[in-house]
Amino acid sequence: MTSTPDTIVLIHGLWMTPRSWEGWAERYRSRGYEVIAPSWPGMEGEVEALNADPTPIAGLEIDQIVDHYEQIIRALPAPPIIMGHSFGGAFTQVLLDRGLGAVGVGVASATVKGVLDLPLSTIRATTPVLRNPFGDHKAVPLNEKQFHYAFANTLSQEQSDELFRRYHVPAASTVLREGAFANFHRDPPTKIHFERPRAPLLFIAFGEDHIIPPKASHHNMEKYEGADGIVAFKEYPGKPHFPAAPGWEEVADFALSWALDPRPLDTREAARA
Repeated sequence: MTSTPDTIVLIHGLWMTPRSWEGWAERYRSRGYEVIAPSWPGMEGEVEALNADPTPIAGLEIDQIVDHYEQIIRALPAPPIIMGHSFGGAFTQVLLDRGLGAVGVGVASATVKGVLDLPLSTIRATTPVLRNPFGDHKAVPLNEKQFHYAFANTLSQEQSDELFRRYHVPAASTVLREGAFANFHRDPPTKIHFERPRAPLLFIAFGEDHIIPPKASHHNMEKYEGADGIVAFKEYPGKPHFPAAPGWEEVADFALSWALDPRPLDTREAARA
């Protein structure tokens, strides 16, 4: 990097809105950073409004979402740090592949084309969408029990229910299908040219993540090894998929410190951490 970035773009994932980043955003702003946490296009409303009327979510597709963030990032005065959670992590990879950003961080990042992992826990967590083979262009919610398994499995059901009420919205089924079945298509929207020069990229994995287990995240990182650019992997044991589960401050601090000073990590040791 030629200069230290002072802007951070946060990209949320499925079943979430920018509200899922509220702690991270405030923490970074308190340190003097400009933080931008745009919603996916059409999801500008609050959680409560989107649950009442999820129509804006139903028609979303990956290319539409990534193009939306590309426009936002290209309008900035300098390349930012891009951080994405879950599908936002896959979008971060695509944006870096397009030559955008000073550095990228994928937090429990969804995988991209070429990563073959589809763990049983991932299938179970996403079954509400994937069980219907003809369910494209729908907004599909989770119930409290499903949310607990997918996002907050290390917490009690009561704690998970609090998170559910504050953060959950229905998911864009087409986005999930495009990502889940990317390896069955030649040019899916999550195709990455791994050999391209690109900004440094960090993968952060959570040890008890049912949606993106650490092994899948590590395999995604390995796709970049040998390419022109820094890639790193860091695992936090005992944490679920939700980005603001207890102890999130440590994760947020490490993500920022690494983004300001990208460096290779001992991925073999990190994978066992």
